[in-house]
Amino acid sequence: MIKDSKASVKPALLLDASITIFQYYFSMPENWFSDTDYPTAAVYGYTTFLIRLLERQQPKWFAACFDESLGTCFRNQIYSDYKVSRPPADEALAFQLRGCREITELLEIPSFVSPLYEADDLLGTLTRMLRRNKTPIAILTRDKDLGQLLRRKQDYLWDYSKDETVDRDGILNKFGVHPEQMIDYLALVGDSIDDIPGVPGLGPKTAQALLGHFDNIDHIFKRLHQVRDLPIRGASKLADKLEQFRDQIAMARQLTTIVDNIDLGIGPGDLRWRADYIDIDSVREFCQRMGFPRLFSRIESLVG
Repeated sequence: MIKDSKASVKPALLLDASITIFQYYFSMPENWFSDTDYPTAAVYGYTTFLIRLLERQQPKWFAACFDESLGTCFRNQIYSDYKVSRPPADEALAFQLRGCREITELLEIPSFVSPLYEADDLLGTLTRMLRRNKTPIAILTRDKDLGQLLRRKQDYLWDYSKDETVDRDGILNKFGVHPEQMIDYLALVGDSIDDIPGVPGLGPKTAQALLGHFDNIDHIFKRLHQVRDLPIRGASKLADKLEQFRDQIAMARQLTTIVDNIDLGIGPGDLRWRADYIDIDSVREFCQRMGFPRLFSRIESLVG
C-alpha cells in the first residue's frame, strides 16, 4: 500500500501524465462536454484523479510530465518506425489533452513537456535530480518500463488505479532482471508497444538467463563464445543469432534507454507544489468551461 500523507516522510510525486490521461480517455463514459461541445470525460477523470491525489498526499514535491513528441522524438531519428503504430491525436482527443495540461498548470503542479524528449526522459531527469535528497520518489505510472529508474530502495512505481506499488524487488520478481538491466532486457526481447524490434525467437526466459549470467549486453558480446555452453535451450545457435542482430540490439538499446540528463534549467526547489499560488477564479472558469462546475468546490477546499 501507498504511504499516505501521515507518513513520516512524504514521497516526491512524479506523474506520467499522458498515460494517466489515456487511461481515463478509454474508460470514462462521455457524460461531460465543454461549452464548445467537445467531450471532456478524460479531462473530468484526470482532474478528479489530481484532486484525490492532492487531498490524500498533500505533497511537498510534485511534477507532471507530458508526451508531445510523437513523430518528433530523437528516437525517431534513430529508428523511423519508433511508435509508428500509434495514430496521431484527432481534434477531439487533442482538445482533452490540452485541457488536462491546463488544469495541471492551474493547480500549480510543475509541468514539463518537450518536442524532442518523451515524458519518460523528463521523468528520468527529474528522478535523477531528486535523488540528491533522501526523500522517497514515487513515479505515478502504469508503465513498468520506467522500472529502470529505480536506483534506490526507497523509490517505487505507483499504479494509482490499483493502489499498487512496484519497487526494485518488484521489478526483479516481474521481469527476472534488476532495474539496471531493464534497458538490455528490452533491447533483447523488444517492446511491441513502442514498436521496438527484439531478436527473433529470443524470449523473456532466454533474456533473463543471458543477463543473469553476463550482467549486461556489453559482457555478452565480449564473451560471446561462452553463450554456446550455457544451459539455455538453443544455446548452440544463440551466439550466432546475437551476432547476426548485433546492430539491431545496439539500436534497440538506444531506444530503450531513458535519458536522465536533460537541461531543464531548474533545481529541486522548482518542484515544490504551492497550493497557495492557485488562482481560484481561473480554476472556477475552467471547471465551468469544461462542463463539470461541481468539481470546483473540492478544488477550492485544497486552497483552504
